[in-house]
Amino acid sequence: MLQEKRRDSKGDTYVIGPTGAKLTLSDLPPPGTERWVIRRKAEVVAAVRGGLLSFEEACERYRITSEEFIGWQKAIDSHGMAGLRTTRIQQYR
Repeated sequence: MLQEKRRDSKGDTYVIGPTGAKLTLSDLPPPGTERWVIRRKAEVVAAVRGGLLSFEEACERYRITSEEFIGWQKAIDSHGMAGLRTTRIQQYR
């Protein structure tokens, strides 16, 4: 599920986020985010897939392990955004 970077009329780079809206670097969760809700996880995955951030940049910026990020990607690929729920994780594994 790769996305491509796009540019709007102002020249800003964006990808289509998990909700279908434009997603730019400024729309991403702030660096050091500790509370990871479904939407934030999906936005970071969309940004990496679209090329707004590299995999390494995302892991460093958000202080997450590569295994955690890959887990988010696999959950989205297998079960959509609902797969990112931590309260129902047993049902999706």
